[in-house]
Amino acid sequence: MCGIVGLFLKDKALQPELGGLLTDMLVTMSDRGPDSAGIAVYRGADDGFVKITLQSANPDQDFENLESELNADVVRIDTHAIVSCPADQTEAVLERISESPHLRIMSTGDAIEIYKEVGLPNSVAERFDIPQLQGSHGIGHTRMATESAVTTLGAHPFSTGPDQCLVHNGSLSNHNSLRRRLARQGVNVKTQNDTEVAAAYLTWKMQNGCDLGEALEAGISDLDGFYTFVVGTRDGFGVLRDPIACKPAVLAETGQYVAFGSEYRALVNLPGIEKANVWEPEPATVYFWEH
Repeated sequence: MCGIVGLFLKDKALQPELGGLLTDMLVTMSDRGPDSAGIAVYRGADDGFVKITLQSANPDQDFENLESELNADVVRIDTHAIVSCPADQTEAVLERISESPHLRIMSTGDAIEIYKEVGLPNSVAERFDIPQLQGSHGIGHTRMATESAVTTLGAHPFSTGPDQCLVHNGSLSNHNSLRRRLARQGVNVKTQNDTEVAAAYLTWKMQNGCDLGEALEAGISDLDGFYTFVVGTRDGFGVLRDPIACKPAVLAETGQYVAFGSEYRALVNLPGIEKANVWEPEPATVYFWEH
């Protein structure tokens, strides 16, 4: 049992409130998953720059000389650091990061930042000052571990491609065979979490010409199990439930936003929710919005 939330803002006037709204939604879901929590926020970098979100178990040591070691701008936020570099230097910076066994890449891209750690949503949000984050859309997850250890690496969201991420409530039954299939295609999964396999599958489909909606459509036949996915790209936001749809899910839409919650109570404090179109997403049906 996990809790997932998502918020896609249509109204730019709400962008300064994204972090606060997402935090409130996720904290409401705390009792669905006490082990770890995380939030992905989409907010653009400077033109021509790429952001790399890093995590370390020993940030005082690992981040001390990071800016000079990477020859890039670094902003530390608790156990995470946001590295910003010109797009044409990204590969070189990633290569230097790979030389340090203690640095873990949470995400890369023009817009995405991922913050996740062991602990309840309120403590994770406080550590990273998430209520103050601005952005266009984001997703969050609070986890109850069922298939892998309670670690930062096992926490959601998972990002396996530039500006792509996924959170998941449920379990996949064919993730090991799919993991091997992806490895043969050169797509390697770093953790034992089945959710990362799903994220890598969508990345692989999009690398081969699908948009997010088409990748989710393909997943209906290729991903076996019970699941609710909320996914993000640089400009898009999607939801998919498996054909049985046994995991709870609610969508709400107004002229200002689209919101998702594992339960309706996650949405009750959103502005204008009393006038929203609220519905339960249909099984095996892709819902997708894009800026």
